[in-house]
This record gives sequence, C-alpha cells and structure tokens, in this order.
Amino acid sequence: MKSKITGGETEFLFSTKVLHKYDVKYFQCQETGFIQTEDPYWLAEAYQSAITKLDVGLVHRNVHLADLTEKLLIKFFNYKQSFLDYAGGYGLFTRIMRDKGFKFFSTDKFCQNLFAEYFDLAQLSDSTYFELVTAFEVFEHLANPLDEIGDILRLSDNVLFTTELIPDDLESFKSWYYLSPETGQHISFYNLESLKYLAMYFGRNLYTNGKTTHLFTKRKLASDPFFAPVVREPFLLRKARKYVRRNDEKGQVHMESLIGHDWNLIKDKLNS
Repeated sequence: MKSKITGGETEFLFSTKVLHKYDVKYFQCQETGFIQTEDPYWLAEAYQSAITKLDVGLVHRNVHLADLTEKLLIKFFNYKQSFLDYAGGYGLFTRIMRDKGFKFFSTDKFCQNLFAEYFDLAQLSDSTYFELVTAFEVFEHLANPLDEIGDILRLSDNVLFTTELIPDDLESFKSWYYLSPETGQHISFYNLESLKYLAMYFGRNLYTNGKTTHLFTKRKLASDPFFAPVVREPFLLRKARKYVRRNDEKGQVHMESLIGHDWNLIKDKLNS
C-alpha cells in the first residue's frame, strides 16, 4: 500500500478490530512515519452518528480551544476579518467565537449545524476569503489527507488544527486511546515529521506545541504562537450586548459580542 501523503512505500504494522467486527490493517509511511489504515470501506457505517458516543470531552474541548484561538487571533492575525470552523460539528465552537466578537462561520458535511445555523459556509459566496480556518479534531478523519488538506487551504492561507501526535513506540500506539477503533472514524495518524512534510508540500510554515495543537501558515510569525504569553483582562458577560476588553501588543482591543447582532438577524429571518 502506498503512503497517502508521500505516495511512497509503507510497512504493514498490525491489524485490529474496527467497529467491533472488521479486521483492519494499519500501515506506516517509510519516509515520514505517518500511519494510515487500509482503504476505509467502513466509513459510511462509522458516520451514521457524526459525533460519537465516546466524545464526552466535546464541550470542554471547545471552551478550551476558543480561549486559545482568541489569544492567537488577536496577537498574530487580523481579528476583524472572517473565520471558518471546518468540520465544525454542531456549530458550538462557532457560536462561542461569535459570542466573543469574532466573525466565525461553520461547515460540516456530516453533521447538522445546531448552534450557528445562520452562520454557515453554504450561505457565503464562493469567493469569501477567510483570515484563518480552524480544523479541530479533523486531520485524523481524513481518508485522503493531501486532497482534503488542500481543500482546506484553498479557503485560507492559514489553518489552526488539532490532532494528537503518535506515540514513539508501536506497542503504545496499538493501545493508544486516540486509535479509537470502536468508532472507526480515526484513520490517519501523524507524527512531527509527517506534519513537517505536509507543511513543506503546501508551502506553509509549521508551528506546533509538540503535542496536540498546530498551525500551518504562509506567515513567519514574530514569536511562537503557542508559547508567547498574551496578557488578557478578565471580562463580564452582559446579556445580549457587551464590550470585551482584551490586550494585544499595541494596547487595548475593544470587541463587541455578536450575540445581539445575531439575535436580531435570526429574528428577522424567522419573521420574513
């Protein structure tokens, strides 16, 4: 089997039960260490429920990533521009970011957008430019990483994403919780070398915290986005309208939550 990121040779590693019934083979790219399953013929069954029952950390993860993303956007990007959460699930992350004042939209081909229904990619023009795309817990789901990461990067020069890096030894990998054979949705697994290869292939710089969170960007950032502290004042949530005071290197950043704006927009749509 050929590597799905380099096209080169792979080595068979082991087989395990996926969805409790399919004996699935796992292969490792000889050039980068990237690990992939055999061609995933079981995906239609795996995605009968887009959000798996094992994803009990969904709410906590979205809250944590919203805080991280907020700081990164203010410090390194034009936070007044539009953003997209790719494979955004129920739209929870997009709703949180809009509550903070960021113009986020969502898209997901497998899942209904419940929390940000009126702020979906399908409602925007094909020419919409996004300052940055977030893709959290997405890369491990990609059956054809080169094609699908390429699709994401056509939406923006910058993508902030999460995927856990594979353990160093095979036995740890075989018992790794992130393998998630019970759900059948995780089929591509990355190490640092494979992320470096992908960044080079797509002409991007790679920044990473070395564990779970990574950034592909055409920009050369002035400091490491995952280790440079950003001072931020606490703020109070006030009904539907609020002003949030945040610090960047130039001073105070004033952002109005989009809660009130979005409420009025949705009300008008429902009454039209």
